[in-house]
Amino acid sequence: MTTSTYTVVGMTCGHCVNSVTEEVSQVPGVTGVDVDLASGGLTVSSDSAVDDSAVEAAVQEAGYQVAAPASLAVEPVGQAAGCGCGCS
Repeated sequence: MTTSTYTVVGMTCGHCVNSVTEEVSQVPGVTGVDVDLASGGLTVSSDSAVDDSAVEAAVQEAGYQVAAPASLAVEPVGQAAGCGCGCS
């Protein structure tokens, strides 16, 4: 099993988490998705490596952006004003 970790910017509520989870779950090869609202963390599980650009495209389709893989992030990324689902 392979896991990849990303940081999603712009999520502010449970609906945001659900949107990202739903879109990323549709990426071919993805077997599990875990999204943490507080940190913006996105963990993607798969049987083999998943294309980072496909995950990023799915996050963008949900209305958010991937800051960088968490392993490459030097410091925490702040949340953008408002959220992609339109709740704030």
